[in-house]
Amino acid sequence: VQIDINGQALAARGLTAVDVVNALSAQNLTLPSGTAKIGAQEVSVALNGSPGNMAALGDIPITTVNGATVYVRDVAQVRDGYQPQTNVVRRDGERGLLMTVLKNGGASTLDIIDAIRSELPKAVLALPEDITVTSLADQSVFVGAAIKSVIHEALTAATLTAALLLLFLGNWRSTAIIAVSIPLSILCSLFLLHLIGQTINIMTLGGLALAVGILVDDATVEIENVERHLHMGKRPHQAILDGAAEIAGPAFVATLCICIAFVPMFFLTGVAGKLFIPLAEAVVFAMLASYVLSRTLVPTLVMYLMQHQARHAGSGLEAPGRLRRVHLAFEAWFEKLRQGYTVVLAALLQRKVMFGGGFLAFCLLSTGLFAVLGQDFFPAVDAGQIRLHVRAPLGTRLEEMPSFVDKVEKRVRELIGAQEVASIVDIVGGPYTPYNTLYNTNGTFDSSDVEIMVTLPREHAPTAEHIRKLRSALPREFPGNEFYFQPADMISQTLNFGVSAPIDIQVQGTKTEENLAVASELLNQVKQVPGAVDTILYQRFNRRTLNLEMDRSSLAQTGLVARDVAQNLMVSLSSSFQTAPTYWLNEANGSVYNVAVQTPQRDIDSLGAMLSIPVNGPALNGQTKEPQLLGNVVQVKSGSQQGNVSHYNIAPVIDIYTSVDGRDLASTYADIEKLIDKAREKLPRGSEITVRGQIETLKTSFVSLAWGLLLAVVLVYMLIVVNFQSWLDALIIVTALPAALAGIAWMLYISGTPLSVPALTGAIMTVGVATANSILVVSFARQRLASGVPPMRAALDAGSTRLRPVLMTALAMIIGMVPMALGVGEGAEQNAPLGRAVIGGLTFATVSTLIFVPLVFAGVHRWLQSRAPNPLAQGASAPLEA
Repeated sequence: VQIDINGQALAARGLTAVDVVNALSAQNLTLPSGTAKIGAQEVSVALNGSPGNMAALGDIPITTVNGATVYVRDVAQVRDGYQPQTNVVRRDGERGLLMTVLKNGGASTLDIIDAIRSELPKAVLALPEDITVTSLADQSVFVGAAIKSVIHEALTAATLTAALLLLFLGNWRSTAIIAVSIPLSILCSLFLLHLIGQTINIMTLGGLALAVGILVDDATVEIENVERHLHMGKRPHQAILDGAAEIAGPAFVATLCICIAFVPMFFLTGVAGKLFIPLAEAVVFAMLASYVLSRTLVPTLVMYLMQHQARHAGSGLEAPGRLRRVHLAFEAWFEKLRQGYTVVLAALLQRKVMFGGGFLAFCLLSTGLFAVLGQDFFPAVDAGQIRLHVRAPLGTRLEEMPSFVDKVEKRVRELIGAQEVASIVDIVGGPYTPYNTLYNTNGTFDSSDVEIMVTLPREHAPTAEHIRKLRSALPREFPGNEFYFQPADMISQTLNFGVSAPIDIQVQGTKTEENLAVASELLNQVKQVPGAVDTILYQRFNRRTLNLEMDRSSLAQTGLVARDVAQNLMVSLSSSFQTAPTYWLNEANGSVYNVAVQTPQRDIDSLGAMLSIPVNGPALNGQTKEPQLLGNVVQVKSGSQQGNVSHYNIAPVIDIYTSVDGRDLASTYADIEKLIDKAREKLPRGSEITVRGQIETLKTSFVSLAWGLLLAVVLVYMLIVVNFQSWLDALIIVTALPAALAGIAWMLYISGTPLSVPALTGAIMTVGVATANSILVVSFARQRLASGVPPMRAALDAGSTRLRPVLMTALAMIIGMVPMALGVGEGAEQNAPLGRAVIGGLTFATVSTLIFVPLVFAGVHRWLQSRAPNPLAQGASAPLEA
């Protein structure tokens, strides 16, 4: 309920706006009176403390002037209205109302939005027919598309992996056994995730998609080893027992190595930890489930199927028809590959020092590529939206802004193409929300601020290209206005901690003017840094202000105090609801309405009109004082003030926000950091410069992952030492890791992918898988060595025998990562570095496992035998028989 004051009517009766407010507060009451016990009954007592209808508010008496009662209706108009509009929301140029819904952090986005969609039609029925309700945007579109993309990647990876296994094993039943074990492992992982309170989301599904390639490993190695024992002429039951027993130990150690490799992920804190710890948990749970199933379910299924294939003489799992012919052709080709590999390995074993030294040097030198890759915390995601923030000159009236915004939006459509625009929603004047303004990234809430959200169609050109066009053209075509872009995807918003840019340079201290001078100079310097874009000063300092200076001595002579002036001025300009809120209950519908007393803004359209506001204080000893005009008790001076004030840990700060485009985050910040170091020398005493935002998280996360990765390698090494009871054999196994790092570096370099947390996650995964494959080779070589075979022959036999399982495991993992590495689909960009790191690292690690590790094993054990006093050790120096 709006009560518009008539200033002239007030002045004529010697009243002020505060008198109207006091009358409403005193006579518009909604208070219970209690009950009375009368006779045998207890009855409620009601008092008509509040008017029965809205018009009756005008009948409330204010005071008596010259014997006549003055009512609210005599000096004000009571109407069904609203507070003065502070913002305008439009969609494609048409005005409307915008309602946003926030959710609790632990709630499901999809469940909440589905519930809203089901209830919305019911709410629309209560609206007038000429009002339409449209859903503009919701996160479920991105979340749903991203989840579908991850599931599609996982299914594609599973399909490709199944085709590879079918080619290697030559039997659809064997492939089916593996295909059964994978979803069961995933279901077990989901169950364990549910027990610890995790949900099905992009990161947990990404972890399961990542694990698909590894899950193949356990079942594949189990079946392949059983088939190897079958080809040795053993009965199916005995072949299963021997094959399972032979592989159980190394497989357990390999599984633990992969799980331990994910230890670094649990060192991440803050947002990074929230994102990647669920991914690590999903992988670890799936791996543990896969190991158990491969030792129990897989042998059982193999035995069951063998009973139905007993008529086959070779392996009880051979395939008839076309598949058998394809498999036999592949086996013939693979046997030639094995023979060629054996010849090459035998030749390299004779030159192991020269080749091994050269290979190790190449790997170590290749790791130098990490220095030129650049670093990003997280890949940018194309959300299909553009968030453009426009800042017109501070203080521009709200009524003037829509026509200006129309010109901007028209130019936006021309620059990126009308066919590339699905809709444009603008919020002029900043959002009106009951939530703490801390959750808003606009910076200011002045009428000159505009938030423009451009939604692109499903099929659209890269959003980054459109942003570059707009960033280049808009400031040039609309001089005097600021334009900058904010992240539209929820992942970047989360990683930026709610601010509009990944780099937040804070000049902190109480000496605002001196700090502003330093910040302004630093702002201009940062704008010149290559890769730095959308660099702005978050705070605005040039808001025009009318300073009303009161002479307290003159006020005292009129019987007024500063509070009287302030209260009357606030009611007239900002309404009484700010300081003296009152409410009116509409008994007809049971709704409670705010009651606001204010002078209509249209009546205060000049300095003279404002200075004509009557000012008075409370009556003294029953005598009403003569009201004074505001202009009689204040002096007006023009000035300026800060448009918005920010604090960090109580201390005032000035923020410089800058985003990055066309360059990695770490390299851009490295140049900015040099400028910051110089700026620190110019700061006044007591002030300091601190950098926050995504760049801060990047540095801490990379340090945590680096230490965690080092710890993981040490733990893996110690685990292998305990299992093999040998320091040297454990060291031989981990010699495959430098090649893995080299492969990661080359893959990221060739694909133009900066080093990021997802890429480091891929590196961690590669460390685990490379170690697991290396264990398979070294464990078999140790078995051969224990049977009396010379070291070089043991290494050659290990490489030749384990060639198939190592290649199957590596290729299954690599092929499974191809869909993820391509980064095709909604939100797929975030996991593309992970897939690329795994492919590159595992490719090089496989070469190292099959060639470099056998060379090191042969060289080390031949050297050990040459030093052994046992005469039988002389066999180690015997010439190698090819």
